[in-house]
Amino acid sequence: MKAVMQPRFGGLSPLLCLLLAASPCSPQEQEHDVAGALHESFLRCVASVSPATADPSRIVHAPSEPSYPSLLNATIQNLRFASPRTPYPTLLLTPATAGEARACVACCRRHGLTVRARSGGHDYEGLSYRSVLPRAAGARPFAVVDVAALRDVRVDPARREARVGPGATLGELYYVVARESGGTLGFPAGICPTVCVGGHLSGGGFGPMMRKHGLAADNVVGAEVVDAEGRLLDRAAMGEGLFWALRGGGGGSFGVVVSWTVRLVPVPRVVSAFTVLRLLRRGDQRQTQSTLRLLKKWQRVAHALPDDLFVKAAIEPKLDSAGERHPLVVFKSLFLGNCSGMVAEMSTHLPELGVKPSDCRDMSWIQSMLYFYGYTNGQPAEVLLDRTLQPKDYYKIKLDYLTSPIPAAGLAGLLARIVEDRGGSIDIDPQGGAMGATPESATPYAHRRRYLYNVQYFVKWGGDANVSYEDGHLGWVRGVHGFMAPYASSRPRAAYINFRDLDLGRNVEGETSYEAARAWGEMYFRGNFRRLAMVKGEVDPEQVFWSEQSIPPLVVADAGEKQSESGLVSDS
Repeated sequence: MKAVMQPRFGGLSPLLCLLLAASPCSPQEQEHDVAGALHESFLRCVASVSPATADPSRIVHAPSEPSYPSLLNATIQNLRFASPRTPYPTLLLTPATAGEARACVACCRRHGLTVRARSGGHDYEGLSYRSVLPRAAGARPFAVVDVAALRDVRVDPARREARVGPGATLGELYYVVARESGGTLGFPAGICPTVCVGGHLSGGGFGPMMRKHGLAADNVVGAEVVDAEGRLLDRAAMGEGLFWALRGGGGGSFGVVVSWTVRLVPVPRVVSAFTVLRLLRRGDQRQTQSTLRLLKKWQRVAHALPDDLFVKAAIEPKLDSAGERHPLVVFKSLFLGNCSGMVAEMSTHLPELGVKPSDCRDMSWIQSMLYFYGYTNGQPAEVLLDRTLQPKDYYKIKLDYLTSPIPAAGLAGLLARIVEDRGGSIDIDPQGGAMGATPESATPYAHRRRYLYNVQYFVKWGGDANVSYEDGHLGWVRGVHGFMAPYASSRPRAAYINFRDLDLGRNVEGETSYEAARAWGEMYFRGNFRRLAMVKGEVDPEQVFWSEQSIPPLVVADAGEKQSESGLVSDS
């Protein structure tokens, strides 16, 4: 076998090379001339590949154009990367059809540009629209293919399926599914309604129904993708290996998905939810010990509850009237049944929490999605259609998995650390159920049977982007992650690609290799990382789709090792 590396000087198009060599101008003038020539050449290419596009300038945007900054910033969700110092794309491409997306990728390939795909801009490290470092001499420039305009949602209630564009938000998908099915169908995905389908499905997709129905990606049954050669492929044409990789292998490695077909799931007419709070007064040892006992019991049972019942825990700082922070533990639940059933289950499995009928609310499934996002006062479902619900902010997120409960000392440490940063929070979501029953090789998401919980460490801060201020918040979240090392999964310490984290490692342009990337790739995908790299070697060996954490290509030279029809590595 051999790992493929992109030649450092192999990415520039002949046009750019000639201009660089021939121009007698200053470096700044050369750069301007080359950029202008690239823009004009790209427009002609789009017109040629996509004759139906009457005005290619509508979808091809260069940094010198007035439209570029507003289009680029429209879906930058993490303000850490909305800075003039951030290296941005050479071209921003905004296709409105699958044919235009195909033209964008094909023309990027012809012009020596690497491609990054963006749907909603929620990539936690911003890799869907920025590079980490300025482009080094000889490295390939990149373009962003922004598919926000591909946002149609079509539901077939009889088949229990929906076809959805990558630019549709989860809120839009939920709303249309509930409306078209009369409230009898739902989709098991995340709680943030402004996250777009494209990135969410590409990396897996947690949600409060995952214990019953698995990840969002587990429920993908079809897709259309533009591959590295600019071809538009459906599931049959792409083959099962690539289809497997698209459902959880992370966005930006294998192609630009222009539509997804997902399996919808039945939901009861009435579901129920509760939120129960435990506020700890600092220094109150009796209260602290009682809460620790409750959290220990919750850890023992939450991953093994009936699949219809999801009970998560979160820890956040609560400010009192004197300005002092105290740990607040929040238990939040979704039950696919009514309140009487919910209270009975909680009384059986976790009586220590003391859930009463007055704590519980009956509601429709679509209302439960609003409830989990924080809209608890009966707001109309149309709120889910607001693509600006989530305010932009400065933030950093890290994630762990647990294969055994956190002991009392670890829980006490989390309660102590949560009050150190006013913008910090810790969410612990139970897995089990369908998450554990699904084979590790079914999709790239490998954290299945042994993994009881995922733990999310989140810190955000306001508009003060002062570097020293930011460093304090980053130090807090990294410190909590470091503190949890003895209690988290190991060999490797697992991570989740939809919670992308460059602290784990990254590719270097021109030096990307499978062996170097294993250090972080196996944290995300365990043994599935090798299989993903082999798919990459088959469909994009030249790394047209490249980023600091894209999957590197692995080409297996030994004919004795190959991928089976299902994409599994086999020997013959």
